[in-house]
Amino acid sequence: MPEHLRPAVRARRLLHRRALAAGVAGALPVPGLDWAVDAALLTRLIPRISAEFGLLPDQIDRLDPHAQERVRKAVAMVGTVLIGRLVTQDLVLRAAKTVGLRMTAAQAARFVPLAGQAASAVMGYAALRYIGEQHIRDCVRVAQAAQLRLEH
Repeated sequence: MPEHLRPAVRARRLLHRRALAAGVAGALPVPGLDWAVDAALLTRLIPRISAEFGLLPDQIDRLDPHAQERVRKAVAMVGTVLIGRLVTQDLVLRAAKTVGLRMTAAQAARFVPLAGQAASAVMGYAALRYIGEQHIRDCVRVAQAAQLRLEH
């Protein structure tokens, strides 16, 4: 397996487990619980994915200056706001806006017994999976563009 794909495989396993948790929270008929769970999961998930690729702020700071510059240029080229930064609730909410329609639909679906809760669970899983998958793809692109040697 190519070196840059090993962290992606580990990150996708982690993502799948966290997305399942989001799906479970989406199925519970407690208003707002899925939003809180999604935000909490993403606030912890995004840095864990970044860490797999050596793209946490402290990991980047430990690189030699030339490699740091390559990473910064790659991050700018990819256009991501989640790599090389401290992940805050604000950043997570900006990323979640890309699936904001899901959030609204999931809230409405919850009021339909059983089928609505199942649909809300599926949307919760899919939304977290989408955001996480986008972040994994961005990390792969940055790692490749910056020519990082991934040590995992």
